[in-house]
Amino acid sequence: MIAKPPLLIPHRGCVLVADGRKALVLRNEGYPLNPDLQVQHAIEALPNPPAREQGTDRPPRVRVDERRSAIAQTDRHEQAEQRFVAEVAAGLNRIAGPVSALVVVAPPRILAALRLAQPERLRRVTVAEIDQDLTKTTVSEIQRHLCGR
Repeated sequence: MIAKPPLLIPHRGCVLVADGRKALVLRNEGYPLNPDLQVQHAIEALPNPPAREQGTDRPPRVRVDERRSAIAQTDRHEQAEQRFVAEVAAGLNRIAGPVSALVVVAPPRILAALRLAQPERLRRVTVAEIDQDLTKTTVSEIQRHLCGR
């Protein structure tokens, strides 16, 4: 197994750790070889009630040439995740202030949504994208996972 080199996050660089319900914005108050990630903002999505409370229990039906077909129901949880990710991406510019370097850590599906929703300025300063869910880990574990320290 080949060991990957530790990620070097510049001084005052930001790390966005997100999933579909929670996002952490961390700033490196240390230096690339001696990182010190500090929480700058924590964002949580609004509660999303169970699907049974958000719609009908049977999918709607339509008639197509004498036959009836069911229509796939809208996944309200998926829509809520996509809205949250878009809000985080748009708000990151305001939340983090001037960012010289950005590392984005998220599960693959959320990472793709963040990539599409990010303003161009943040895309240019993104130095790494890591496809893992680290939102349930502590800041020290995130730092150890990213920087090897």
